[in-house]
Amino acid sequence: MRGWGGASKEDILPAYSTLPRTMKCVAVVLAGCGVYDGTEVHEASAVLVHLSRAGAKVQMFAPNVDQMHVVNHIVGKPTEEKRNVLQESARIARGDIMDLSKLDVSAYDALIIPGGFGVAKNLSTWATQGKDCSVQPEVEKAIKSFHKAGKPIGLCCIAPVLAAKTLPGCEITVGHDCKCEKWPYAQTACTMKEMGCKHVNKNVGESHVDVKNKLVTTSAFMCNAPIHEVFDGVGVMVTGVLKLA
Repeated sequence: MRGWGGASKEDILPAYSTLPRTMKCVAVVLAGCGVYDGTEVHEASAVLVHLSRAGAKVQMFAPNVDQMHVVNHIVGKPTEEKRNVLQESARIARGDIMDLSKLDVSAYDALIIPGGFGVAKNLSTWATQGKDCSVQPEVEKAIKSFHKAGKPIGLCCIAPVLAAKTLPGCEITVGHDCKCEKWPYAQTACTMKEMGCKHVNKNVGESHVDVKNKLVTTSAFMCNAPIHEVFDGVGVMVTGVLKLA
């Protein structure tokens, strides 16, 4: 059966038509702007497009903290400048963004966090500490609060590491656990297992749903895939989140 643990891109548009008519309010947490030091822009855009198509109301949030560092995306190397995560995230949000400290869980039906290295650098210390990382306090509070309230959480790309750290024993996917040209970051899946999580191998157009924890994850750019396949996979994740909301 597809559409939950193994949904494919063919399920995206039909699934939207079966969603409840009641508008869902979704909080989207960003980590800056740019794949190497913030939120992956294409993933954020895909999340927003799929939420819009589903008729959801969205409010974006980001922590008001300094980035770990700023990367020159042409050469892929850090620069000497400093930037603020909230201010940089506002570029994606077209200025309509709130300080994460002001997030009121009771006002939202679901939480979604796109990927990008900013998740591993600004929303956590995964980039430098791996499985021994810590999660930024406001991000940790948001994830635990939504989980405690029984509200679904959607995470894509590297963002499932946040759940691995804050929701011990959860089920997630970051793609595949066998490294190859298509799956260059497969070691992340192995580390998830070391942290006590259940990792489920999924292709880029699929998501995994941990029904018990109301957690929906998809690999996105953890896979070396064409951008339209990443877009479709994010859509499967969004659909899964809204079904649980």
